[in-house]
Amino acid sequence: AISFTGSVIAFMKLQEMIKRRSVTFENHHLVNLATVGAILVLGVIVIILQDGGLARFFLALVFLAALAVGASLVLPIGGADMPVVIAILNSASGLGTALTGFALGNQTLIVAGTLVGASGSLLTYVMAKAMNRSVLNVLVGSFGAGPAATTGTPGAAGEEQPIKSTTAEDVAVSLAYANRVIIVPGYGLAVAQAQHAVRELADVLQERGVDVRYAIHPVAGRMPGHMNVLLSEANVPYDDLYEMDQINDDFQNTDVALVVGANDVTNPAARTDPSSPIYGMPVLNVDSAHNIVVLKRGMTPGFAGIENALFHNPKTSMLFGDAKTSMDQLIAAVKAA
Repeated sequence: AISFTGSVIAFMKLQEMIKRRSVTFENHHLVNLATVGAILVLGVIVIILQDGGLARFFLALVFLAALAVGASLVLPIGGADMPVVIAILNSASGLGTALTGFALGNQTLIVAGTLVGASGSLLTYVMAKAMNRSVLNVLVGSFGAGPAATTGTPGAAGEEQPIKSTTAEDVAVSLAYANRVIIVPGYGLAVAQAQHAVRELADVLQERGVDVRYAIHPVAGRMPGHMNVLLSEANVPYDDLYEMDQINDDFQNTDVALVVGANDVTNPAARTDPSSPIYGMPVLNVDSAHNIVVLKRGMTPGFAGIENALFHNPKTSMLFGDAKTSMDQLIAAVKAA
């Protein structure tokens, strides 16, 4: 029940059907603890009664309370933590399946639940470590818990920071005559379904002798491994995909970093601004590249709810529009260059 309602709330946040930012109520942690305590007490009562109408009534109360806890646990968690939350819910569903198997004496459920629970727990650890956060920190406090922040934007407070926009033709020239290009995919790539266009652009550049690689942040997208799955669907060679630790030092020797729909995972404030909500979270060193091109619909903050200092970097050019449309324009322009 906890996994079900938690997953429903997570889905609604990711689809922006409800506020993707933290939704809290007064003393919600105490309420959660009290509800969990009530579930344990009711569970003991059900075990004592074993059967009968009263036992079924208390069992129904346990079920309803568990539904409430699932929703209450996920609502306060901001969208930036969703990859970790999904892994936690995955682990919880496996645990529930295994416990059901024990109750029914079904070995298949026990084995399946144990495998899912173990893999979910491992994935939770990996995702939390990638974000430099503990699981308890994710459940108790989340990114973007307050009003939308501008933390991480360079310059004085209240000062409007410049944004340099560009055209597909100008970007195409930079790409066509570059020696090294690193593509940084993010959730915007998934929304626009631009993975095939990205692969086509990479092929065109490689035919011109350009070294093209992909930088994959472990929590890019909306679930663990999201970008890997999308790029594999487009038949991007596995050898061209590089994890953050493998490629971060190479940005400084890269002519063009092409950011396609990625936001929070490229924010340099995570390294440089101790007041930033994402300070300490490992990010891709995109700001070290010689030239930076960001494909984005607009200036809306990412799921962490903060402005990205990278967009105001003097080396950054913003190519606004749908990622797939922009990629198609880039492909045509590079071929014509």
